[in-house]
Formats: sequence, structure tokens, C-alpha cells
Amino acid sequence: MTETEPTTTGHRPAGTPLPEPGGADRISPPVHVSGPDGPWHQVWEDMEQRGNAVVHTTWGEWLGATVAHPALRPLLGRDWQRYRGIPDPAVRHRFAASRLAVKFTAAAVLEADPADLDLAYRIGGRPYLRGLDQIDVNLTHTEELIAVGVSRNGRIGVDAEPVDRATDVGLLQGHMCTPAERARLERLPEAERAAALLRLWTLKEAYTKALGQGMRLGFTEFGFGADGRTLHAPDGTPAAGDEWAFATRRVLGRYLLSIACHDAGLDTSRGTAAHTMADEGLIGAVADLLDP
Repeated sequence: MTETEPTTTGHRPAGTPLPEPGGADRISPPVHVSGPDGPWHQVWEDMEQRGNAVVHTTWGEWLGATVAHPALRPLLGRDWQRYRGIPDPAVRHRFAASRLAVKFTAAAVLEADPADLDLAYRIGGRPYLRGLDQIDVNLTHTEELIAVGVSRNGRIGVDAEPVDRATDVGLLQGHMCTPAERARLERLPEAERAAALLRLWTLKEAYTKALGQGMRLGFTEFGFGADGRTLHAPDGTPAAGDEWAFATRRVLGRYLLSIACHDAGLDTSRGTAAHTMADEGLIGAVADLLDP
């Protein structure tokens, strides 16, 4: 593990500073939540301090909620029918756990009831909160891990992979690396290439998910610097200003979690409580209907 991949195991004290160069200090360190009980106060504090929050958990920590929660149907909302239609019980519980993790995370920063949030999907499957477009959400899961990112500053993307994932370095380099990245990887000792490549993979996944492009944006069309915190053109020159921030963390001891955050320069002074973030035009229309 390199200096740019600090570990996060368990909960961290409230207000813990994490100064890092290259804009990564603008991204909140991932918080481990143990199912519906949180700790959600840390997620709320992260949103207040940095305008974003990242949660990681496991589907097993939500198993009790997906089996016996009395409000499971309203919590899943529009996902209820899809949940009921999944024949494999394990897959069904994993699906429910990931959606509950998104809703509880969003509810924590919005100071809302998770069942009151309407989780919908754009073309391509990217989730969003209907009626709360100022909050961006993203989800990733692999093996037992679930990770959720939320932001009020702009787009956010998250992606994770097991650190021991088997990779064909030669094949992946040709399919996902820019010429500058390939040259840099070839200068590394052979034993370090797989880890460096996996880090690049999760960073590129997180960035394209933040853009809403997924695999439609070719991974050889953009790259990252050696620090993994700066976006580069294929020739290795910087390709963006400071509006993007990136970070990679190791969580639960065996997963690499990468986060991409965009600062769109939005006015976030009103806070993130749900009643302050509802669309003003919608509120005005409702008020006109209620007041003759």
C-alpha cells in the first residue's frame, strides 16, 4: 500500500482532519457504518465540513434490515417490485442492502426519513434523488462491500475492487492506459504494477461514473498523474484545473475505494436539510395551488 492509499478501519473520531495535497483533502474520508444504526452523525458532519460524504459497509451488516425491517416496502419505494422479482434470496438481499445504504446515507445528510426519499434511475442506471437534484449520489459494490458517495458541490463517483483481484497487467494496460500511464507503469518494479493498475482502474471508473458516462468514455482518452489526484491528457499533461478532486483509500483491509468529486461552484450556503434543498419553483407552484 502506498502513501496515497491510507487505510480506514472502523469508525473515526468526529472532526478528524485529513490534510492532503492535490485536492484530496476536499474529499471526506470514508465512514464505516454498521447498517441502519450508523454512525450517521459523522456522515452529516462530513457533509457540513466538506460538502460531500462517503460511506462504506457490507451487505451482511444490512441483512437484518432486509429480512425483518417493518418498513422495508416503503423504504425500497419504486425498487420494491424489482426486489420482489429477484428469485435468488442472496442476490435479493444484496440488492435491498445497497438501496437501503443509499437511502440511509442520503437521509443522514438531508436530515430526512429514508422512506421519504424517492430513489430513481437515469438512463444507464445511475441513481438520483427525485426532487433533490442539488444532491448527487453514487453507488458501488463488489463482493461483500457496498460504498455510497453523496455530494452537494457537484458530481460524485465511487468505485471499489478487492486488492487481491487477479489482473492481466499486459492486457489491461493496452485497454485502459494512456501512453504516459503505460510508460510510467513499465518503469515500476514488476511486483508493483498490478496494484498501480488496479488503482488506476478504480480511479477511472469513479471519474466516468461521476460524469454519468460509465464505460462509454474510453479509458485511454484520459489519464491520471503519478499521485492519482490529478487528471491528465493522454500525453501526460494536466487536463483540468482544481474543480476535480480524487482520492483512493483502502477500506475493510482488503478493498481499494476510489472517489471522484467535482466542484461545480454551486451555492451551498442553505445547508443540506431536505426542506432547504427542495426546488423553489416546485414550492412556489404548490403554494399557488394551496392559496386561492
